[in-house]
Amino acid sequence: MASQKPHLLVTNDDGITSPGLLALKDALVEVGHVTVLAPNHNWSASGHVKTMHKPLRVDEVTLVDGTPALTTDGAPSDAVALAFLGIVERPIDIVVSGINRGANLGHDVTYSGTVTAAMEGAIAGVPAVAVSLNSHTHEDFSVAGGFAARLVRQVLDRGLLEGVLLNINVPPLSADQIAGALVTRMGLRIYRDELVRRLDPRGRPYYWIGGPPPTGVEEEGTDIWAVAHGYISVTPIQLDLTAHNVLSTLQGWNLAL
Repeated sequence: MASQKPHLLVTNDDGITSPGLLALKDALVEVGHVTVLAPNHNWSASGHVKTMHKPLRVDEVTLVDGTPALTTDGAPSDAVALAFLGIVERPIDIVVSGINRGANLGHDVTYSGTVTAAMEGAIAGVPAVAVSLNSHTHEDFSVAGGFAARLVRQVLDRGLLEGVLLNINVPPLSADQIAGALVTRMGLRIYRDELVRRLDPRGRPYYWIGGPPPTGVEEEGTDIWAVAHGYISVTPIQLDLTAHNVLSTLQGWNLAL
């Protein structure tokens, strides 16, 4: 019966009109009942946002295939929070965020609206998955969507530890070109940002953060190595950011007032 199907919340950071969102929704309808609640514009590199300084709006929209959906002027993490706070009445079993245009590898996860939307699901106490395609121009999301659907089925069957989410990165390759899937750790991302200074019409300076795309250290076992070698990477991420190996060292410091 339809009421027994798992309920999947789908969101993204590329916005409600993104073809990656539509592809993910299409792939997941075979897994369970899908509710889409996504931002009304692009929030790439928005990080983990909680909007508390202005009201948020939620509107009913229709996707290009006729599917009803919800959209908000808030950030991706706002969209997930709104869903759990009551905008979506049916209990949510899993949050799936994506499919993002561009990879979210290594330290990208701290900037990524895609990943932090999934983090909001983990904070709410449900399993969560983020899905990204390592290309800004590749238009075929079928491999990423199909893999995400298979993985989501396993997550629903097996569960995840509390406070853990999965970050998936997919190379822009056809199914027969994909080398496989690897469980990976976060790699070391290398950013080459540059400060671009310009003047407005009144002569006042303003700034862009520019520069070439980031690279990374291709160390075997990492998400960066896996995607560079044609593998889908699956990286478990935990909300507990404590550096546990440093606790005993700090406890030996003289921290008395």
